[in-house]
Amino acid sequence: MAKTKEQIRAEMKKLAAEYADLDRQEKLNTEKKYIPASGKNLGAEELANMIDASLDMWLTAGRFNNEFEKSFANKLGEKYAMTCNSGSSANLLAMSALTSPILGKDALKKGDEVISVAAGFPTTVTPIIQNGLVPVFVDSEIGTYNIKIEDIEPAISPKTRAIFLAHTLGNMYDMDAIMDIAARHNLFVIEDSCDALGAKWNDKYAGTIGNIGTFSFYPAHHITMGEGGAVITNNPKIRKAVLSFRDWGRDCYCNPGTDNTCHKRFDLQYGALPHGYDHKYVYSNIGYNLKVTDWQAAIGLAQLGKLDSFLDMRRKNAEVLNKNLADLQDYLILPKIADKCTPSWFGYLISVKPEAPFTKQEMVPYLEQNGIGTRNLFAGNILRQPILKNNDVAVRVGNGPVQNSRDLTEADYVKLPGADFIMHNTFWVGVAQNNTTQDMEKTSSVIHDFINQKTR
Repeated sequence: MAKTKEQIRAEMKKLAAEYADLDRQEKLNTEKKYIPASGKNLGAEELANMIDASLDMWLTAGRFNNEFEKSFANKLGEKYAMTCNSGSSANLLAMSALTSPILGKDALKKGDEVISVAAGFPTTVTPIIQNGLVPVFVDSEIGTYNIKIEDIEPAISPKTRAIFLAHTLGNMYDMDAIMDIAARHNLFVIEDSCDALGAKWNDKYAGTIGNIGTFSFYPAHHITMGEGGAVITNNPKIRKAVLSFRDWGRDCYCNPGTDNTCHKRFDLQYGALPHGYDHKYVYSNIGYNLKVTDWQAAIGLAQLGKLDSFLDMRRKNAEVLNKNLADLQDYLILPKIADKCTPSWFGYLISVKPEAPFTKQEMVPYLEQNGIGTRNLFAGNILRQPILKNNDVAVRVGNGPVQNSRDLTEADYVKLPGADFIMHNTFWVGVAQNNTTQDMEKTSSVIHDFINQKTR
């Protein structure tokens, strides 16, 4: 008797799972020569889901994406989750949504200002610029590497409308203080949680305390889709704006493959269009196409079920480094966390003290040459990056005036000493779920070896 499609599907998924298990065991038996700064942990469930999604041959976002969005929102306790093709796109969608006419008089206008920091990943800043808004750069504190809370209010002007900050490598900034400032000055808050999935402030997840949260599912992050991201919110107007910008700027919010969800597809008047113009082809925002495929969502759904175990591994790895490096604090600054914060470590930040008998520039190559992966805290002081020198961008530094980014000078850069310190002195090593306790022991040992050589 011929096999049914369902039987064939089940067999293929079973074989895929067996293959993944064999591949994983082979990798476990292979000696690790390099401890990466970040990485993924994939297995049988992810591959079986990809096979399942492939057999659907739906190609674009489908049943797996619908389930992922629902499950992700439920996990974080939010009403709405909208996937997209990257965390950077999630940031673009979040910032763009706040400029949408859907928000009426609350929408941000060109020239409005957004509080940000100079030491971070560029795609927390670039969506501000891409929307014709003015980034206001505030300095970072050393230890948490988050924004200096006391510097925010002096930097607020009558044109400031939002705060858009990333939780640095899974270590959350002071959400009590941020939300208090936002409430008193009537500011939107976007929590860039791309590096902080699963972190909590006073038992509330990163991304759920402000107006919008953003996440990345790049392979380096806490869970992965390969490429992918998400935006979360409890605000239905913001949700509608995000979906519009994500899906070509259209006014319609039907999922791919569905029609007439509003039950008024041919009944309404839009702009100067003919009455009853098909709602699927009405465009209300200057949008993009930033959707995911169902293959990506299929991987993400399997990964989401493993998130808590991944977070446990990351925290355990960070604890090993905390313990093993504690005796080196005459030379190194180890991560500092607030009492209300439960981090979801993306990486483990270390700063070389200025008085140490060695520099970061000496230490990092030694670690790399001895099999320990390292990374900078991304852009360092972004004011010094070519991205601003090469473009005509309106910016403000602290409580200074709005100026053209091409005109920034050393006098402007040094107004952010924390960002400069991070650029010169700070790097991070890996604690992700693809690393083991033994890897952390080796990382600690190599760091000790380097410092012993420099101090004997």
